[in-house]
Amino acid sequence: MMPGPVSARVISGRLAIIDSLLRQIRALPLETRDAFLADPRNTAAAESCLRRSLEALLDIGRHVLAKGYGIAVSEYKAVATTLQKQGVLAEDEAAVLHALAGYRNRMVHFYYEISEEELYSICARELGDIERIADAYRRWLKQHPDRVG
Repeated sequence: MMPGPVSARVISGRLAIIDSLLRQIRALPLETRDAFLADPRNTAAAESCLRRSLEALLDIGRHVLAKGYGIAVSEYKAVATTLQKQGVLAEDEAAVLHALAGYRNRMVHFYYEISEEELYSICARELGDIERIADAYRRWLKQHPDRVG
């Protein structure tokens, strides 16, 4: 695989999806656990938006690696470590993305283990991790206009 320019359209499109999904999560009744759990549609919406935002973060990372560096990565956790090796993410950001990739895998493969309370807690308190990685991608794009097509 030969490196070339990453697609600004692909990355900005995925970042817009992430922003929209986080807005949808924040529009849920997250003020209290009881308010969130009062309607089972809240947990379904939260799960879908959270999983899709994680997928979009990881898709961006795979796109940057494949197009920008000519590196194919098949496992989501490896996206984080490879982005760090290429200087796209700092060590602490890669650790966050690694954890998010693990959570995405858990959501997909061990969905039956994730409780409504756990979803509430993540949506009420931990969305900043997703924004942090999205911001890291934005920073990388600004710092590397020569890699963007």
